[in-house]
Amino acid sequence: MARTVWDSTVGKKAVMAVSGLIMLLYLVAHMIGNLKIFFGAGEFNHYAHWLRTVGEPFMHYEWTLWLIRIVLVVAVVAHATSAYQLSRRDIKARPSKYVHRKPRASYATRTMRWGGIILGLFIVWHLLDLTTGTVHSGGFQEGHPYQNVVDTFSTWYGNVIYIVAMLALGLHIQHGFWSAAQTLGVGSRTRDRALKTIAAVLALLLTAGFIAVPVGVMTGVVS
Repeated sequence: MARTVWDSTVGKKAVMAVSGLIMLLYLVAHMIGNLKIFFGAGEFNHYAHWLRTVGEPFMHYEWTLWLIRIVLVVAVVAHATSAYQLSRRDIKARPSKYVHRKPRASYATRTMRWGGIILGLFIVWHLLDLTTGTVHSGGFQEGHPYQNVVDTFSTWYGNVIYIVAMLALGLHIQHGFWSAAQTLGVGSRTRDRALKTIAAVLALLLTAGFIAVPVGVMTGVVS
């Protein structure tokens, strides 16, 4: 039954929608946590430490964090795989271009595929920068996330990579949230405007919230 659902176009769209919403919930929580950096090094570092102790003593040190990471990895893989397979299926269904052009889609819709690729590459860079410290500038300091964030956004390329990725994320959310609602049967003619408004507001808030951190470092508010 699971294989039948997965092999269908509707099933892949449903997987894409659910996995996208899981990642959206994480992004909201992640953005709120990131904004703690404006309350100083002590507050931000304490928050980072708390993430590793959530659920203690029932959960062992970092177990909850690793559980969240596993769920996110599954969601990212499921989302990317279903998106790629749906794209290939769409190309096979219409290998040649339409004789009459379709109405011009929104910029967010037309950049969903490239936006997904940009975000995928960014996730890899972000992990290598602030989780493992492999590509981190200024010397990665284990257990000092505040200083690591300041180091990253003290470089021009760190700011460019992050801001471009967050702009791509905003466009992705704007179209993706509305699309997920349609796929899961929440959308309707009467709710369409409200759902598009919610999608636009979510995209704007998340983009602004994430970009506020590098801007804070660049302007010296965070130092």
